Amino acid sequence: MNRTFRRAALTTASAALTLSLTAPGQAAAAAPAPRIDLKVLVITDGGPATAAIAAELDVAGTPFTTVDLNSSGRPTINAAFLADTVDGRPRAKYQAVVLPNDNPFGAGSAEMAALAAYEKNFAVPQVDAYTYARPEVGLDYPVNGGYSGSLDGARAEVTAAGKAGPFGYLDGAVPFEDNSPSVGESYGFVAKPLAGADFTSYVEAPVPGGQDRGSIVGEYRHDGRRELVVSFVYNQYQQQYRLLARGIVNWMTQGVHLGAGRNYFAVHVDDVFGADDRWDTELNCTPGDVDCRPGQGEPDPIRMTAADAQYAAMWSGAKNFTLDMVYNGGGSELFKEENGGTDALGQQLIADRGRYRWVNHTYNHPFLGCEQNVSVVPWVCAKNTDGSIKYVSRATINAQIRDNRAWGQRAGLPLQNDELVTGEHSGLKVLPQQPDDNPNLGPALNDNGVRWLGSDNSRDRDQRKVGPSLTVPRFPMNVFYNAGRTVEQIDEYNWMYTRKADGGSGICETAANSTCLEEPLDTVTGYRDYIVPLETRVAMSHVLANDPRPHFIHQSNLAEDRIAYPVLDGILTAYRDLYADNAPVVNLRQRDIGAELRDREAWNAALDAGKVTAYRIGDTVTVQAPSGVKATATMPAGTRQTTLLGTSPFGTPYAGSVSGWAAPGLLQNQISLKLPTAATAAAGTTGAAAPVAAPARELPTPKGVREHVPYGVTR
Repeated sequence: MNRTFRRAALTTASAALTLSLTAPGQAAAAAPAPRIDLKVLVITDGGPATAAIAAELDVAGTPFTTVDLNSSGRPTINAAFLADTVDGRPRAKYQAVVLPNDNPFGAGSAEMAALAAYEKNFAVPQVDAYTYARPEVGLDYPVNGGYSGSLDGARAEVTAAGKAGPFGYLDGAVPFEDNSPSVGESYGFVAKPLAGADFTSYVEAPVPGGQDRGSIVGEYRHDGRRELVVSFVYNQYQQQYRLLARGIVNWMTQGVHLGAGRNYFAVHVDDVFGADDRWDTELNCTPGDVDCRPGQGEPDPIRMTAADAQYAAMWSGAKNFTLDMVYNGGGSELFKEENGGTDALGQQLIADRGRYRWVNHTYNHPFLGCEQNVSVVPWVCAKNTDGSIKYVSRATINAQIRDNRAWGQRAGLPLQNDELVTGEHSGLKVLPQQPDDNPNLGPALNDNGVRWLGSDNSRDRDQRKVGPSLTVPRFPMNVFYNAGRTVEQIDEYNWMYTRKADGGSGICETAANSTCLEEPLDTVTGYRDYIVPLETRVAMSHVLANDPRPHFIHQSNLAEDRIAYPVLDGILTAYRDLYADNAPVVNLRQRDIGAELRDREAWNAALDAGKVTAYRIGDTVTVQAPSGVKATATMPAGTRQTTLLGTSPFGTPYAGSVSGWAAPGLLQNQISLKLPTAATAAAGTTGAAAPVAAPARELPTPKGVREHVPYGVTR
């Protein structure tokens, strides 16, 4: 969501949030303390680095205004643009400034001089999103023991000062991506602090050919100002930036800002108690499913065993990670009918029911959209005599939801009855066959009190209403539902992602958003060496993007060769190797993910409509939003909320701060939060600062930064 030139405005229908802080630059008692608006100014030249910072603010719900230097109609950056007086009190309109480099205006620029004076007068920090290493930013030239060039595959490290400061949520390593040997993906200037400069290095990269390291992120203090000097280029998707984005924002806002973020990861296991049809490596389709013609091949179902269930429980405990079991109770009953009345798998999963979360997946997983005509491939919707689509009835949908809920209750499963995932997300629109939701779905959801409905993020990314419910989009993992063995996964993967000349389907040569493999994967090593690393990187990109949407796999992937575990292990291991204990992966259940998406949408809508005002005066921050809209904020650890009955902690701890959603307390129309004394900001200074020289030439930006190099096969 683009918030260029976002403005926050006070409305009469607002609820006020008051947060107690100590303001930088606090004036003497005789003069009124300045008002500092909680909004970030992003000045961009169209480069990827400023776009990445703007994207981080956007996703977190942090207000910002963008000024595009390439726009002929842009405002002039002068004292009036940056500050004014409100009710007799000086006002700084922005709490932080982001520039594409340390001076994008040119030598002797009046605009840069105005910015420098503003930053000094109000103690407002400046981020140089991507700039040269040179004396003007407190660094020596790279030729003096440093380096300039590609950082593809480099391993940067957070320094002790970085861990004690803005990047304390990281364990230390900041690995740079290298997704393609033929495309440059990163570029940077690695340099040593200039002798005598007040410079603190936060992140350092190695100098090739030796043991020396130099700064790529650091703080330069000069002329009463503070600059965060970033001397490598990045885009919003690259892992190296994603790791540092939180710290950059917290540094420039001094740990006090609207908006919040977490690193989320949840995994839904669909079809539990049921069975999944198996991919046929000869027919290149799935007998028993709709991609094979009727009568083609023999179905060969994949179903977990009791031993697989025992392993799942053991794995979950060892990893301290809760799986969401999305279950079909009818699958257990069918198995018992066909196997002498017993189901060892069902018994084991029910015995371990407290180790998991459970989500209703309908009783026996029918397709609940249109009635399918599977006599042709691909299938089509059956039609009524008048030519309209023939839909599955409300009564059928009701029975599937209720029967499965009742089965789960008899089994003692700890259910949330307002959660549902239909089989194949059916009932929701699916193109090209069914362009609209089944009109009977919404009423059936209402009949059963369903409020959170799983949907397929690859088809339906935005949360939306379906009857009384809100959807919870889920990321499909490319570990196929119809593969229990590694050889089946590789065979189907090769079929989908290789050219016809290589024995594949050729779909990759014509389908949008798909890339062909250069050659078929090896049937022995392809899964371990290609698919697992690729799926790990793709999932990690979601985890690090402040995106709470869950991922989903199938019970078949926990059976036989248990092919899901190498991917899940890769994600959790990679995460724990990168992040400190104060920033654990956040594993939410479906209803909580849905509520997070809902609250974000309401907050973002209020921001975009200009109905949020936030500012700091002295030791108080006030946030005003429309009535009923929760406000999201990040504050220093130890911040407490004041209510009519006393105080309570604000938010929850994460990554060295506290953050969360806030609303007025009982009989209050505002919230007051007090910072601990140790968290108060340092006093600022006043006076004018000298402008700095502009960069001599355009900074190098590799193609792989301007056009992000994908991790591998896309879909």
